[in-house]
Amino acid sequence: MTEKTATDLDQLIDSCIASRESRYEDWDTLAFQAKAGDEFRRAQIRYIGSGATGNHETDARILPSEHFTFSNMRLPVGGVGPEHTHHDVEEVFFVLEGELEVSVHDVEDGTRTASRVLGYRDLIRVPAGVPRSLRNVGEGEALFCVIIGTRKPQLPTYPPTSPMHGVTRG
Repeated sequence: MTEKTATDLDQLIDSCIASRESRYEDWDTLAFQAKAGDEFRRAQIRYIGSGATGNHETDARILPSEHFTFSNMRLPVGGVGPEHTHHDVEEVFFVLEGELEVSVHDVEDGTRTASRVLGYRDLIRVPAGVPRSLRNVGEGEALFCVIIGTRKPQLPTYPPTSPMHGVTRG
């Protein structure tokens, strides 16, 4: 292996790493949701792409997304991820800490739901077009991975049954 090849490989691998130490908990990107109540306050920790939470293209710490986004979400005790729908893409939740109740809502009548409690290393994939919500039902904070199956997802919508319906980002 030539020295140039080794240097190229070093640059390649370094450009593909997003270390825990270089991440931060962004409590502001979803802060608009607290207009509907403090239980909707949560932090996003971005690794790959900016997800569907807003424009973070200028954040050089985020690895560019080619095919999916990956972030962690920290949800305080009793915290809620409100009912929302990603019409264009599936979304995956993978629990790292705590207990997370995930609900899917009937598309026609969002008051009808099915819910499951997920714990450490449990995962759920929610198909595109299916309204979903989450709640921290554990005794401590919940930390979970969020993977969205496209480079730049559309902003989610909030059905009339969601506490976020009518709440604006501004």
